[in-house]
Amino acid sequence: MESGVTKAVFSLIARLALVLTLAAGAAVPAAAQRNPAPLTPELPPAASAPVAMLVDVSNGQVLHARNPQRRFVPASVTKVMTLYLAFELIAEGRLDPDRMMVMSPAVFRDWRRKGSNMFLNLGDQVLVRDLLMGIANVSANDGAAVLAEGFSGSVPAWTDAMNAKASAIGMTGSYFASPNGWPDEGRTFTTAADLVLLARTMIRQHPTLFRQYIGHPGFIYNGIAQVNHDPLTGRFPGADGIKTGFTNEAGFNYLGTARRGDQRLVMVLAGVPDGRTRAQLARRYMEWGFTAFERRRLYPRGAVIGEARVQNGAARKVALVPESAVAINLPQGHRAPLTATIDYDGPLKAPVMAGQEVAMLSITSPGMAPARIPLVAREDVALAGPLDRLVNGLAGWLPW
Repeated sequence: MESGVTKAVFSLIARLALVLTLAAGAAVPAAAQRNPAPLTPELPPAASAPVAMLVDVSNGQVLHARNPQRRFVPASVTKVMTLYLAFELIAEGRLDPDRMMVMSPAVFRDWRRKGSNMFLNLGDQVLVRDLLMGIANVSANDGAAVLAEGFSGSVPAWTDAMNAKASAIGMTGSYFASPNGWPDEGRTFTTAADLVLLARTMIRQHPTLFRQYIGHPGFIYNGIAQVNHDPLTGRFPGADGIKTGFTNEAGFNYLGTARRGDQRLVMVLAGVPDGRTRAQLARRYMEWGFTAFERRRLYPRGAVIGEARVQNGAARKVALVPESAVAINLPQGHRAPLTATIDYDGPLKAPVMAGQEVAMLSITSPGMAPARIPLVAREDVALAGPLDRLVNGLAGWLPW
């Protein structure tokens, strides 16, 4: 592999460009071990899935997209936003999984036995952890409403928090008018691109909570056993969630994910005509994502890929590293050169913390979907003291 380095600085965005030319015979790491799937990998036809998106969230590559920005009614996929908000509150120490919440008269009146539920009754006291299990794995509408009112005081206050959190992570095409996705004349809507972003953010920021609550085969509460209707979990190698959705208004939707080795894919299907078709499309679509590309590793975890300038810091620069190995998905037989760029708002302002996400590595090539991988600071950079400022000032005048 041949490599060269070019640097260019723009007015507000510091941009480091690296050109990586991969020779036609460049070595490709052995593929991760995969269990054979008894199905034919294929893209979902437009007639069956008017909205479809498949993304490698390990590197941000969009492997396939059909109408990724088209707004649609998510139905119970809405509950993923409720789960993410709850995970954020738990991580902040504001929501205790062992806290008890009560089925109030208002929630009982509005949500008793309404659609999929946990069979909660008036006055029932439920642990938050049980509500989360019910919401994630048996799509409990009553559980979502109890959680919303129990934490925020009212369901509308909870949905306000859902929308604020969605906006904060960049979900620009979504609005949530309920905590569970019950039909509301189209007031709740989202896009495939937003759902992929939500899934990626949830998994990346809350991996332990994701594993703890999502992707179980079912849930037993008050002696009533219910199964999880996720079409991949337990049926597809590497699948571990996330959520199905259905109403007559929405059709059959699915936000799903699977991981094999260091590669994690997230898919969205929306507007599918029936549940059986959704299950078939989901399995074939996900298998297509894992098998239709040549996966090539470029950098090991922790490799220094570049540097970012730091303003008013004890050091003038900080090394940039990926949190995991950097790999890309190339179309079979792809031999065109790859171009990598590092973008960051710079110079960075001290203090900078080790592990803080400060830059983005983009890898592009003709005929290949771009990959975007976050880069973090390798080490802390403290605020400059008087001596540091003097040294940095003098260094700025020297020719090195």
